Amino acid sequence: MPRYALKIEYDGVGYSGWQRQAEAPSVQAQVETALAMLEPNLPSIAAAGRTDTGVHALGQVAQCDMAKDWLPERLMGALNYHLKGKRIAIVDCAHVSDDWHARFSALGRAYEFRLVARRAPMTHDAGKVWHIRHPLDASAMQKGADFLIGHHDFTTFRSTMCQAKSPMKSLDCLVVSEHAYPGGTEYRFNLEARSFLHNQVRSFVGTLERVGAGAWAPERVKDALEAKDRAACGPVCQPQGLYFKSVKYPVDPFAND
Repeated sequence: MPRYALKIEYDGVGYSGWQRQAEAPSVQAQVETALAMLEPNLPSIAAAGRTDTGVHALGQVAQCDMAKDWLPERLMGALNYHLKGKRIAIVDCAHVSDDWHARFSALGRAYEFRLVARRAPMTHDAGKVWHIRHPLDASAMQKGADFLIGHHDFTTFRSTMCQAKSPMKSLDCLVVSEHAYPGGTEYRFNLEARSFLHNQVRSFVGTLERVGAGAWAPERVKDALEAKDRAACGPVCQPQGLYFKSVKYPVDPFAND
């Protein structure tokens, strides 16, 4: 069966996350339903990573095995036709080898979190950002973020429901940047790692917001990390500002399409 890599963009509002669930709408179920409109009885698709309820994606990557040999652009167009109105789009599609795997072939994943500070309510970005009303100190947040970079035991920043075998992870990048936003300021948190623990990014951002607000000194992030205790974590922020940004592979499957 020919295998294809799909680059997928989606609005996570109204979905219970990426993974198919029996009694809740998911992005995976919508894509598999669209695939079934093209060919029946296809194997389940696999993705580079799961996203939680309300989390968005700019570059989720999944694989699908088809019974017949499709031109990638035709497959992409057909899937997008059946995904109309679902707030899900296939933005790229490419042939890959039979041994290529969306999850296990990945070398790294990148996330972005958007936080907007302004007094006015959100309109266009409602449900797409974490909205707060007080300004933050981006420099202080970066100082706190620097303590998290590297190979650590991230028990403090790991959900108690996390199914990973170990809390040990290597965080390659955590950059906090500040941007002009109508009536306020947008803060973006860009993170890169081979893989992430459940709620790790939201735990980081919620904790760093406390630093930016002046409630925590940057050094308290280091203390929280070293505590290896979930109780030492700051508030876990809401999911609406989180975006699965991209996946890194040894060779980009979409480079030559």
